[in-house]
Amino acid sequence: MKELSALFGSCLVFVGLQGSYGRGEATEDSDIDVVVILDRAAPDDLKAYSAMLDTLPNRGKVCGFISGQQELLNWEPSDLFQFYHDTTPIFGGIDFLLPLLGEQDIRRAIRTGACNIYHACSHNMVHEKDAELLKGLYKSAAFTVQAVHYDQTGIYIKQKAELFPVLQPRERELLQTSIILKQQSDMAQTEFDRLSERLFNWAAELIVAYRTE
Repeated sequence: MKELSALFGSCLVFVGLQGSYGRGEATEDSDIDVVVILDRAAPDDLKAYSAMLDTLPNRGKVCGFISGQQELLNWEPSDLFQFYHDTTPIFGGIDFLLPLLGEQDIRRAIRTGACNIYHACSHNMVHEKDAELLKGLYKSAAFTVQAVHYDQTGIYIKQKAELFPVLQPRERELLQTSIILKQQSDMAQTEFDRLSERLFNWAAELIVAYRTE
């Protein structure tokens, strides 16, 4: 944090963490997903930020997002839903995004997530047949599960351990599978087919359920 303050000074609006570090679920292998928001972001700022990161001992683990505030304020609102709720503040705040998030934006976020999962899952089943890609899709599905729960209850739960017991049975099964797959090193073809079909069918039903009125 002190390096960022020294680099950007009063231009620094917000710093936060996303992913497993933001949720308090990080392991030794986890990436450090950092969000940096400046009042304005120019290419030279990105270069300076990259050079600063290169001086840090865990540079290889650092990833994330840097943006100007105005760009973020004019971002696609359905993308901002996950961004807002999955970002844990370290410095400053991003409550200025809340007025941009309406009910239809949340529904669109769910539908877009389902469409992306459906597309990638169908491609993987026909062409790639890649177990690692399927694991990644289940990880993505966990974010959509969070959004569905929020749409149904108005409550966003970051930690999977807290989310798991309050989900509907189908979403609970998907979240449990995403956790199991993260620790699984190999996968039989029959298991690949079964899990692909489950994810494909779930995404297909969400696409219809959250269709644009």
